[in-house]
Amino acid sequence: MNVIEVKDLKKVYNSTEVKVNALNGIDLTIEKGEFTAIVGPSGSGKTTFLNMLGGLDSPTSGDINIGGTEIGKLSSSKLIDFRLQNIGFVFQAYNLIPVLTALENVEFIMQMQGVDKKQRQQRAKDLLIQVGLGDRINSRPSKLSGGQQQRVAVARALASKPTFVLADEPTANLDSKSTENLLSMMEELNKQEKITFIFSTHDQRVVNKAHRVITLEDGKIISDDRKNE
Repeated sequence: MNVIEVKDLKKVYNSTEVKVNALNGIDLTIEKGEFTAIVGPSGSGKTTFLNMLGGLDSPTSGDINIGGTEIGKLSSSKLIDFRLQNIGFVFQAYNLIPVLTALENVEFIMQMQGVDKKQRQQRAKDLLIQVGLGDRINSRPSKLSGGQQQRVAVARALASKPTFVLADEPTANLDSKSTENLLSMMEELNKQEKITFIFSTHDQRVVNKAHRVITLEDGKIISDDRKNE
């Protein structure tokens, strides 16, 4: 089952002095349950591509079909709702709300979805236990390590029961042990729950864990390698 189908995706940024072709005609299919890393040098188009998949930026041309929905044809309000219901995000800066506890941070997205309070609290608690933070549910971000904060961010990304999770340089601010723990946790979630993960990364440790590695250069896919699992 295909989660994402991308056809001839192009993105051009026009500044006052120069035209930048950030994406130059990408064709790609990602199936349910993939654990995929998108790699390439700075300026290769990784972040732009992730932003397109997440509906955070719009293509100049081409199609992005997610679970049967062509997201480029959605109105702004429908796109916001589509993201809320279908896409989980994990950023390198964690983006947790400082005044909320770990539990409340994970609950937040479900609150936006209109999930019943009792139901969302239970799911948030279950997710935090699943990511190894059952004893820190009432801690605010300032009382958590970087690795723990990123685990909260993963739990929050999963709270909405998304079609897939986009992780943009999720290990960039973590030490080796935290990185290993985080990647092992996400790999386990991928295996057990068939959650689709797509990473943008420079981190070789992420690449080593990935089951599929897509390399971008100058806005084009130059290689697409699947590992034997």
